[in-house]
Amino acid sequence: MQEIDKDPVPTGELALKITALPRDSNSFGDIYGGWLVSQMDVAGTSTASRLARGRVATVAIDRMGFMVPVPVGAQLAFHSHVLEVGRSSVKMLVEVWSEDLAHEGSRKVTEAIFVFVAIDDRGRTRVIPS
Repeated sequence: MQEIDKDPVPTGELALKITALPRDSNSFGDIYGGWLVSQMDVAGTSTASRLARGRVATVAIDRMGFMVPVPVGAQLAFHSHVLEVGRSSVKMLVEVWSEDLAHEGSRKVTEAIFVFVAIDDRGRTRVIPS
């Protein structure tokens, strides 16, 4: 994982933008990490399913680390950057950037490598059309 100072701008395309709400936070007003991971999965699925031209399933998440806490009310931007398209899989970097009232500008919250596999209607692996 790159250090926040070495990665000053988001990598890839904007795949999702959402506001962190109170229902997604703990009693200290910080967003749950699990909720954030689920939103990263939604953002990655959006990009992967478009590339695969259909249904995909998440098969792996690698290199996950949280850099800063996310307060309720923060605007979160999820960026996806395709690293590799295989015969039936898509590997991509998903980054999350936060904008909140307490900090000027955007701050990188986390990133992870997601791997998605294209599947058919019966849940079996299928080839990604070229």
